[in-house]
Amino acid sequence: MRTLGTHIIIECSGCNPDILNDLEAVKRILTEAAIAAKAEVRERAFHRFAPQGVSGVVVISESHLSIHTWPEYGYAALDIYTCGENTMPWKACDFAAREFEAKNIKITEIKRGIPVGEDLFSHEVNPVEEKNVRISTQVAVVS
Repeated sequence: MRTLGTHIIIECSGCNPDILNDLEAVKRILTEAAIAAKAEVRERAFHRFAPQGVSGVVVISESHLSIHTWPEYGYAALDIYTCGENTMPWKACDFAAREFEAKNIKITEIKRGIPVGEDLFSHEVNPVEEKNVRISTQVAVVS
């Protein structure tokens, strides 16, 4: 199936709250996740909230990576959206989950920009791609 992009939505639970509340760490992790996906980083915008939490976006030539963190819950919500055939959004997902020390992640993959007619596009949520995953030190284990 031809698509224009892949959008991965990640719920990271059980993360290290100190990392989630560290503006520079979150910025570094999302930037390095983009690089792991073989994406070209264009711009970055991040903000640390008081008393806690970080939001940010890494704009890439192929679209974006975004995050919002809740250190008080050990939770981070990430979106990784890439276009083109050369990027590897799953690499970014794996990298970010490991770096945030997530104990659990839930992933939903959405194929976007599916041509369905003249000048008409749609998306498809792949339930097969929706997973509960436990992160070990090196490997994501599907459960």
